[in-house]
Amino acid sequence: MTEVRESLPATVPAAGEPAPDFELSNQYGEPIRLSDFRGRNVVLVFYPFAFSGICTGELCELRDNIGAFDDADAAVLAISVDSKFSLRAYAEKEGYGFDLLADFWPHGEVARQYGVFDEDSGMALRGTFIIDADGIVRYVVVNPRGQARDLEEYRAALSALAEQ
Repeated sequence: MTEVRESLPATVPAAGEPAPDFELSNQYGEPIRLSDFRGRNVVLVFYPFAFSGICTGELCELRDNIGAFDDADAAVLAISVDSKFSLRAYAEKEGYGFDLLADFWPHGEVARQYGVFDEDSGMALRGTFIIDADGIVRYVVVNPRGQARDLEEYRAALSALAEQ
């Protein structure tokens, strides 16, 4: 499976490694634990902030193409350092049907576990981790600040995962 590791911090989990487990609250305050998704694929999408331009464009593209994820039996979990209250307003405004997870407190703890927390700005970088049904990371990409991710890369990675 493809993995983009150019200049990534050593703390970013590599393809083939177990995904670090975590529990965060979604936009409704419900606890969401990664390990509860064993048996299906998961697409973790770290993004800087709710209501920001590039982030909204990326998440709306996921929303508009959710069928591709459903077809791959993949849950989408979008994670930012925003509070659950901000995330609920954001999800309602944009009509997101997937979980938005609040990595609010301790601030950025899960983003740190995945090596995508930017200490200087206090936000998550644009990191994506596709995790298989056994909890193993199969695809990693971290985009530079200001650069949106490519939906076709998700499709290709999920397709390759289905062929395994």
